Amino acid sequence: MKAVVQRVLSARVSVDGEVVGHCGPGLLVLAAAHRNDTDKDAAKTADRIVGMRIFNDDEGRINLAIRDLPPSTEPRILAISNFTLYGDPSKNRRPSFMEAAPFERGKELFDALVGHLRSADLVVSTGVFGADMRVEVCNDGPVTIIVETFPAS
Repeated sequence: MKAVVQRVLSARVSVDGEVVGHCGPGLLVLAAAHRNDTDKDAAKTADRIVGMRIFNDDEGRINLAIRDLPPSTEPRILAISNFTLYGDPSKNRRPSFMEAAPFERGKELFDALVGHLRSADLVVSTGVFGADMRVEVCNDGPVTIIVETFPAS
């Protein structure tokens, strides 16, 4: 599984002009499942996201994880499926997406990732899997980290 994690002041996603998910301040997570991923990869990715220390502490040092922030009833994470993270442009100008999980399996694994994030007592908002989405983001920092598990091939 691969995720691009951005620390944000705010983020929102729209489908057909309607906002379907939002967060902030917190994390925007763009995530994709590899064709060989399992639920263990989704769990490991979620654990890394929840434990990643990329928020400032009281002294301004990047030292806190999202789970260390004060509890909120508003979403702290906006998770959006993005199979294009597995696009490989190394052989052609048109990226190959052969490494991305097929649609149904990708949805299952994305839903598993979201479930694991929510099991950490975080409020998580999402986009619509497979939809044509518009994402608006106000980066904080910017702080952007790539999280990746490597399934057996």
